[in-house]
Amino acid sequence: MNTPAPSAPIPPRVGTVLLLALIAAAAAPEEGGPRLLAVRTSGPVHLDGRLDEPCWRLAPVASGFRQRDPREGEPASEDTQVRVVYDKDTLYVGILALDREPDQLIARLLERDRLLTQDAGNVARFAGDDVVAFTLDPFHDHRDAFLFAVNPNGAEADALVTDESQTLNLDWRGIWRVATARTRNGWSAEFAIPFRSLRYADTGREQVWGFDVERIVRRRNEDTLWSAWSRAEGGLNRVSRAGHLEGLSGLPRSAFNIEVKPYGLGGAAWQPDLAGQAPASGEWRAGGDAKWEVQPGLVLDATVRPDFSQVEADDQVVNLTRFELFFPEKRDFFLENAGIFDLGTRGSYETPPFLLFFSRRIGIQGEDEVPVLAGVRLSGRAGRQTIGLMDVYTGELSGPGATVEEPRTNFGVMRWKRDVGERGYVGAMLTDRRTSAGAATDGGVDASLWPASRLNLQGFMVRTADGSGADWAARASAEYSADPVYLFAEYLRIGPQAQTGMGFVTRTDLRRASWKAQYTFRPRIPGLRQIAAYVGGKVQARTNGESQDGNGFAGASVLLDSGDVLTATHVRGYTVLDGGFRLSDRIPIAPGRSDLTDTEVSLSSSPKRALSASASASLLGLWNGSERSWTLGGSAQGAHLSLGLSYTRSEASFPAGGFVANVAGLRLGWAFSTRLSAQTFLQHDDLDRRFVGNFRFRFIYRPGSDLYFVYDEERGEPGDPQALISRGAVLKLSYVARF
Repeated sequence: MNTPAPSAPIPPRVGTVLLLALIAAAAAPEEGGPRLLAVRTSGPVHLDGRLDEPCWRLAPVASGFRQRDPREGEPASEDTQVRVVYDKDTLYVGILALDREPDQLIARLLERDRLLTQDAGNVARFAGDDVVAFTLDPFHDHRDAFLFAVNPNGAEADALVTDESQTLNLDWRGIWRVATARTRNGWSAEFAIPFRSLRYADTGREQVWGFDVERIVRRRNEDTLWSAWSRAEGGLNRVSRAGHLEGLSGLPRSAFNIEVKPYGLGGAAWQPDLAGQAPASGEWRAGGDAKWEVQPGLVLDATVRPDFSQVEADDQVVNLTRFELFFPEKRDFFLENAGIFDLGTRGSYETPPFLLFFSRRIGIQGEDEVPVLAGVRLSGRAGRQTIGLMDVYTGELSGPGATVEEPRTNFGVMRWKRDVGERGYVGAMLTDRRTSAGAATDGGVDASLWPASRLNLQGFMVRTADGSGADWAARASAEYSADPVYLFAEYLRIGPQAQTGMGFVTRTDLRRASWKAQYTFRPRIPGLRQIAAYVGGKVQARTNGESQDGNGFAGASVLLDSGDVLTATHVRGYTVLDGGFRLSDRIPIAPGRSDLTDTEVSLSSSPKRALSASASASLLGLWNGSERSWTLGGSAQGAHLSLGLSYTRSEASFPAGGFVANVAGLRLGWAFSTRLSAQTFLQHDDLDRRFVGNFRFRFIYRPGSDLYFVYDEERGEPGDPQALISRGAVLKLSYVARF
């Protein structure tokens, strides 16, 4: 055996230089990628979707899109051409989507904000239409961006990208316009985005923005991008892999940078009193929001008596677990820049295990709405920092109609994040909830680091201190995202007393180690796009080491070229209950150890079809009994009409009893135009004998300004399914003015 000669030691000074060079390389954003020159124009741009003004002919063209799916890296099957021009007030993006078969375009949606949806894994997806979309990264920070999208019908959608997350803020509402036109060679779109609707640096010199464009050819389920087309490191959310928009100079800066949005509301409510009568009570209210860009990228929002009457009712869900259900936030004031205030973990395909801040703790207690009197929020970027400050004051909740009592409360949140490298950050957060009865103050730190382009390391540590005592929670995870390999490992610890005053905690007193590995096969079989096979598991114990849960799982997901998906997963393990509980508040479950088996199968048809359907089945063996559930869904989508049906049947059978629950839902919508629509949501739960109905009419009479009419009704009690719980009708008008 030959022993290699020892290498010469690196001199300390040289080693220091190499180390600093590596750190600088990791911290320096990659400036590769395609570039496009934006051209300033003095001529008018008539927003009709047709790129026939002289400025479009003079503007440079971005093309050469490549496939992300189905054939990674290959040229797009249809050419896409992108041009950008701007004047003193507005940025215009023109996209020509050429198509050799223009009669095969798929475009059924007409209503705003329907193009983008969030799947069960909190990943944003485009709906079943042809789409063009683009991102703008005005600060060129390679992590945050504005997203704009449209289909051939002119149905628009927008969102915010935060830290390149696949969980987009789909509820951001920007003020902008778009028009589309169909041609003999495909279709085209003209976007007009006021600079006032964006946030950008005030450098006084020519700026370079991050810019990327995506196109979906739905009949082929073909996904193409101008820059970030890599499966492993691409996607429109991967802002660090975007191209570059150059030539922006002399951008406007308003003297005041103030936007106000007052509203007026009138309505009536009916709620039964102790005598069983439901007298009507009228309501007239006014309030509003104000927005001030304190400095470029840093925005101060204020609200007085905000109203959330236009928010859709929560879905009715039968709780088949022993933990609290999690419902997403839907109220506008808490949605803008919501990603800044995330610290914790939302998990994947599970109830979020731990969130230090959960905005539904403000203004909602159980089934009751607590009046929000006022709120203020400062959020955005300042150099390489991301800042979030929020303070909200709520009124008192009491009286015979309230299910709980809540005193006047002040909610405060402070959030800070510092960029590390190209995509990472370190951060800290403090929450404070104060009432006349006391205070709960919690704080923590977190980090997300990228030692390699495909490896993400995350972690947090939180100290809680509410009325039950002080404790802490922590998490560390490593995620390797590539193609065809995906690896994930996590360790999570939540102390016995780690209850947050303003957050969401599914379960305390746990230590959990979990992992998952996935490999994606792409065989050259006609009609078959990919097979993703995965395995994983977890081991969970109390913080003192006492075993609680453990399982392993294996499964596969099959995706066809048509877009149809079949998924099957099998889980085997065990669980331990130290104390009993009542399942769905009905069946007593005794403590003890129990084996666990769970088999889940789901099938969903492609969203590109006018008629689509989904079905899933779950068979769970646990606690010496079984839970079986079946879910069926169907949808029909036309140019104006949208129809969605859902049905879930749950059967629980245990030694102490059982039940059968059926939950049926109907969503019916009619889009008169891209600005005028009506939606009806009906749902019935026969276990709780509860009926929920919601009707919303919306007219966007100018971008950012709306007229709403909303009617809500809820009925049902265990002894009387027809009993009225509440009823209300509201007419609301809002108006945006900019100064």
